[in-house]
Amino acid sequence: MLLINKLFAGGVAVPHRKNTAEMETVVMDTPSKVIIPMAQHSGPPCRPTVKKGDIVKVGQLIGDSDAYISAPIHSSVSGIVKRVEPMLYASGHLVISVEIEADNKQELSEDIKAPSVNNREQFIEAIRGSGLVGLGGAGFPSHVKLNPPKDKKIDYLIINGAECEPYITSDYRECIEFAPYIIKGIQLVLDMLEIPRAIIGIEDNKPKAISLLKEKSKNDSRISVYSLRSRYPQGAEKTLIYTVTGRKVPPGKLPADVGCLVFNVNSISFMAKYVETGIPLIKKRVTVDGPVVREPKNVEVLIGTSIGDVFEFSGGFLSKPYKVLMGGPMMGIAQYSLETSVIKNTNAILAFDKNEGDLPPETPCIRCGRCVAACPMNLLPHEINRFVMAGRYNELDKFHILDCIECGSCSYVCPAKRHLVQSIRLGKDAVRRNAKKA
Repeated sequence: MLLINKLFAGGVAVPHRKNTAEMETVVMDTPSKVIIPMAQHSGPPCRPTVKKGDIVKVGQLIGDSDAYISAPIHSSVSGIVKRVEPMLYASGHLVISVEIEADNKQELSEDIKAPSVNNREQFIEAIRGSGLVGLGGAGFPSHVKLNPPKDKKIDYLIINGAECEPYITSDYRECIEFAPYIIKGIQLVLDMLEIPRAIIGIEDNKPKAISLLKEKSKNDSRISVYSLRSRYPQGAEKTLIYTVTGRKVPPGKLPADVGCLVFNVNSISFMAKYVETGIPLIKKRVTVDGPVVREPKNVEVLIGTSIGDVFEFSGGFLSKPYKVLMGGPMMGIAQYSLETSVIKNTNAILAFDKNEGDLPPETPCIRCGRCVAACPMNLLPHEINRFVMAGRYNELDKFHILDCIECGSCSYVCPAKRHLVQSIRLGKDAVRRNAKKA
């Protein structure tokens, strides 16, 4: 085991609270219905390829797009399409979605078959057909990432197993339960893209996963397992690259610009499973936890299942939740309704009482600089916040606002309890809208 000594700038020490780490994944029963949004990836949403009244089967294509940065969407159940219309999405927006009433037969589509993968082009085409997006939270289409510009020489494949947010253990369970598939997926990408070396990075609070993956990869000299210091946000793409390679991704650039390709452990494992079975991305492991959840656990959930059904499968609530998050407590999105659906990049749903879920009131900034020290991107969160609150959106570019990864470290350490991340999100939205107008 090799312990990397490089430490990225900033970051914070957060409590781990990995209550479900040693809880084996349990499979949830098929729900009575699923609502599958057509926007589960970066880029334009898909167009539905089915209509009300259609009979669909498991793995059948139900949404696709001609856009390059997109990923097809498949049915997670067999049954009948009841609605195709705008419905509530996890972000709070209305998104065109397909509601399917399940028939509990779970019949596989006749189109499902293991893909033929003999070269790079076939591999990338297969991954696009699988519907795979980044399963660590970003949702970027994986086939796009696997096809960097020809002038970018990739010499590192980096596998992200850090899982640095509190509570979430879905990546850890993949390492424990499907370590051979993680190694197979790595070898597949190394072979198809002719990358010489792979590094698996895992925080040092997961010794069992480190040991297991080290054992499973010992016969392949191209693969190394690195134990990383437990510091949030260790799992952010740019911080992980710096930690394991010493390379810095410049502002506005991508990992490929410094010769790196980064995938989450679940994403790389899925690639191996898909090449073996041909079953597209229709299910996801989700950590269900929080102070008011009766039976915290890791659950394998069909995509499109309502988070309310998942909580019910986990014993329901000990008391009425004050706040429900999709994702972790640092970067998760508060949910308006329990009717919203689990989507491809959902890795956790958490429920909190008022004591832990309520935001403290803001007080004036005391100019202490703690947010600056905590920012892993070397930004000035207090200044960005000041300009956003003043409506001076045209001046935000000089603060490199789009380089913010919204990790929440600044808000976490702020003694004045400033809502820094929320204001930065508003500012980023304004900058993008202004750019479109221009």
